[in-house]
Amino acid sequence: MTAGRPGVRPSMSLMVRGRRRFHAVAALVGAAGLLAGCTTATPAPMPSPTPSYTSDYETPAPVVLAPLTGVAVDDPASLAHPSLAAKIDNHWDARPQVGLQYTDLVFEELVEGGLTRYVAVWHSNIPAEIGPIRSIRPMDPDIISPFGGIVAYSGGQQRFVQLMRSTNVYNAIHGQSDTADVMYRTKDKDAPHNVIVKAPELIAMHTDIAPPPQQYAYADEPGGATAAREGAVVAGVDLVFGGSSHPSWRWDAASARWLRTQMGEVDLDSAGAQLSAVNVVIVRVPVSNDGGVPKTELVGGGEAWVLSGGGMVHASWSKPDRTTPIRLVDDTGAVIRLAPGNSWFELVPNSGSVTQVPAA
Repeated sequence: MTAGRPGVRPSMSLMVRGRRRFHAVAALVGAAGLLAGCTTATPAPMPSPTPSYTSDYETPAPVVLAPLTGVAVDDPASLAHPSLAAKIDNHWDARPQVGLQYTDLVFEELVEGGLTRYVAVWHSNIPAEIGPIRSIRPMDPDIISPFGGIVAYSGGQQRFVQLMRSTNVYNAIHGQSDTADVMYRTKDKDAPHNVIVKAPELIAMHTDIAPPPQQYAYADEPGGATAAREGAVVAGVDLVFGGSSHPSWRWDAASARWLRTQMGEVDLDSAGAQLSAVNVVIVRVPVSNDGGVPKTELVGGGEAWVLSGGGMVHASWSKPDRTTPIRLVDDTGAVIRLAPGNSWFELVPNSGSVTQVPAA
């Protein structure tokens, strides 16, 4: 039969060749489509940049803490001066002392006759006057050296004066020519309990001396202090240094401070208010005899208690050398954090006593 004639069925070979031509054409069409799809399109125009985001937020200034209290200060420049330590009289004829209510730190130590004296340290708040100052003692270089700065005192045995002069602390001694304008005898008290220091003027004479470094660890707020958070709640403590020195501390929740008494009587500052502290640190110390003068042995270590926020925690203290601050750790070995504020360190002889007064 002839192909193409009406009514005639095409042969199998013709049908196969027809399918091949169809697939070839379809392939060419598909390839053309793919080539058309791969054609590079013109990129869309980039949008114009918008202004960067702005706000009124300002990065806060870093918090600056007073190195001897852990209290945040508004003006860091107020701390740009040396600390002033002074040997303060605690004889009953010297009370009330001048400027003790402004101290950052106070260290109470045993001296002759069962009495005590203070090494008081001012830095974050400098009163117009401090005193009465008295003579230096052999343990004072170990107490004062970690602060650097200035120490004011009225003199003392030459060997003890030489010990103090051999430290990194500037010695301002009553009777020296360079202290004539900043130390005087007040008529309000009898000698020898009447040498007063003009504190800002003395500090202004030594602006080349660096501020003190931080000495102890502090919590961010009072409730975070180790004794407040983990200690036993107590009413206070009674201490015995010697026959004529029995200080006590009692917690006052209204002021959130420990209030001080001596020999059962309220211990007043020069403004008529009761002396107080945010932290009370009790350090048990051996006391040796240095030619008839009691010497607190502060290089070493031993038992301690720390009182903050109405609580009291047992601790250990250590001080490996003269210039290192006292280190305080709890019974687990963790560093104790004090509450921000002033502190009194009670250097109680091992021959004395510490009595905890339970809370009511």
